[in-house]
Amino acid sequence: MLMQFSVRLRIEDNAIPATAFKDIKAPRKPRERAENETEKGLRVQDKGFLNTAVLRSQITFIDGDAGVLRYRGYPIEQLAEKSSHLESAYLLIYGSLPTKDQHKHFESEVLRHGIMHSDAEGFFRSFRYDAHPMSMLTSAFAMLGSYYGEANPSLQGQRLYTQGNKESLATMDRQIYRIIGKATTLAAMAYRVRQGRDFVTPPVGLSYTGSFLYQMDHLSEQNYVPNPVLEKALDVLFLIHADHELNASCTTVLQTGSSLVDPYSAIAAGCASLYGPLHGGANEAVIRMLLSIGKPENVPAFIEAVKRREKTLSGFGHRVYKTSDPRSFIVRKTADEVFKVTGKDELLETAMALHDAAMKDEYFIKRKLAPNVDFCGLIYRAMGFPLDFFPVLFVVPRVVGWLAHWRQMMLQEGGVKIWRPRQVYVGETKRDYVPAEDRVAVEGLKQTPSIVEHGGITKRTMLASFDGKAKL
Repeated sequence: MLMQFSVRLRIEDNAIPATAFKDIKAPRKPRERAENETEKGLRVQDKGFLNTAVLRSQITFIDGDAGVLRYRGYPIEQLAEKSSHLESAYLLIYGSLPTKDQHKHFESEVLRHGIMHSDAEGFFRSFRYDAHPMSMLTSAFAMLGSYYGEANPSLQGQRLYTQGNKESLATMDRQIYRIIGKATTLAAMAYRVRQGRDFVTPPVGLSYTGSFLYQMDHLSEQNYVPNPVLEKALDVLFLIHADHELNASCTTVLQTGSSLVDPYSAIAAGCASLYGPLHGGANEAVIRMLLSIGKPENVPAFIEAVKRREKTLSGFGHRVYKTSDPRSFIVRKTADEVFKVTGKDELLETAMALHDAAMKDEYFIKRKLAPNVDFCGLIYRAMGFPLDFFPVLFVVPRVVGWLAHWRQMMLQEGGVKIWRPRQVYVGETKRDYVPAEDRVAVEGLKQTPSIVEHGGITKRTMLASFDGKAKL
């Protein structure tokens, strides 16, 4: 028998509160699992957050169907042409484009806070020679939090960042300056330690990206100045990567930050999230895909392999955009400028052949798999950055967006509520404990621990005799 009833739901800004579904209740059916909690109201199941809004935001707007991206209302195309990374950072964090004096103050504070404590040198040199730069960078952001006790709500009180008064905002801004300023320094240190080079103190008088290039590349040259075309290109790429609404890493920052942990720990968590191949690792995946294709004449065979699901197509399609990613057009224009200086990347012709083939193929058209921003890896490759450094070049600008959303959450009306999603429990219902001698073995793939191979010291130790050795 179907039950019919009506429920009044408040719709505001085309959204309804998820808790309103709890008003839709029904008695538990005969033999229905108690764990369904039917009588406590309906739950919303949204695997992967496909249609869940966790907060109200004024920062970034995306229209995936129309291919629109705006920072605080300003189209990304206009900002990429007329603005700079730090000016757009000010816009994202504080809500408006700065005046010349405001921009000068913000830029000077960010650059002033780029210098690291001397202990950081020992920290970076403690990593293995072949450590991935993202492992180092993630650890480094967490390490920063240990230096600034005044920035830790666990030590200074949980309302440290939520009061909204002059003192609280000053403390918050100081951490924003530090994190943005030191992001390039930490990234450069992660780069140079693997080169066996000494670390470079951030210079005076260069731009944000100019300083970054200087810290990575300067050896002993006098009056060293990075190439202005590369400096500008990196600034544009930083700008278009500064924020992208509630992506996986930003959501991780906010999830972590909702416990009122210090911002350095929250940023480290976001860095770890971005490290994943479904997020920040996509740039690297594009280059590896192009390398595997090789020459342009191999593209048709690759396209057919993708359609047979034998190969993975990277750099096309996006979780939000159902048409072209607006940043992809900016990337192509920037690439043209860079290639004039560096020469064309040998993979460019392969990339263009892949682009043309995919855009004309009905298989990809139906699935709305248009090029996305991940092809900027071609620019990074042309500039000489190693593949595994690409995610680092994603993190450095993205800390701006993370901080903008973190600040917004700290200052939101009603305070900060810890993020604690629910689940739909489908496991065993209540059962009684069984003594070991009475149990029946449950075996099979995914149901028992794996047997792993041992080598070296462990293997020899397992073959040795010694007191207290466990018997198997």
